[in-house]
Amino acid sequence: MRSVGVFDVTKEYELGRTRVTALRGVTLEVERGEFMAVAGPSGSGKSTLLNLMGCLDHPTSGRVVIGEEDIASLDDDALSDLRAREIGFIFQTFNLIPVLSALENVEFPLLFQGRGGGRAAGRARARRALEEVGLGDFARHRPDELSGGQRQRVAVARALVTDPVIVLADEPTANLDSATGDAIISLMLDLNRRDGTTFIFSTHDARVMAHAHRVVHLDDGRLAGAPPLI
Repeated sequence: MRSVGVFDVTKEYELGRTRVTALRGVTLEVERGEFMAVAGPSGSGKSTLLNLMGCLDHPTSGRVVIGEEDIASLDDDALSDLRAREIGFIFQTFNLIPVLSALENVEFPLLFQGRGGGRAAGRARARRALEEVGLGDFARHRPDELSGGQRQRVAVARALVTDPVIVLADEPTANLDSATGDAIISLMLDLNRRDGTTFIFSTHDARVMAHAHRVVHLDDGRLAGAPPLI
């Protein structure tokens, strides 16, 4: 079953009096269980594409489909529920809450979404997710007490604690040294193989691209090799 697809998608933004086109007629389907990289230079539209696939934004034109659902047919509550059920996010800058411990950061999506089967069950679920990324002994540490690689592992655990079908990772190794980046890639590959979770990356990192099942390239908002728009 197709896990996510965009079809003839265009996305435009207003910047003052200027209209900026971030995506230009992009069509891309990602099968469930893929470990896929979206590559391209800064400003090529990679993050915009992930935001659309993650239901964080709507296209100016075209369709975004998650499973069998066209997101244009869903109201805000239904979109929130879809994100909660289907999608996890990993960000380049980690986006951890600084006043919360590692365990509380991982638990937060369960509390926010009203999931986890009660506070004790949610806390146990978050602890298991931390253990899966090798940080069981760091549960009480706040983000400023962790290294960059450890913070990214917390972000991975947070993305996976809700058992998403799709994980969207925006430049997840960009702020990490080579050894730590390799460890994060290996961790996500293991989770992909074990659970069949779909991973979609935006990346400049050749190491991520080397491990991807498939690499697609964006340039100036268009998939490389796509015919020019008339």
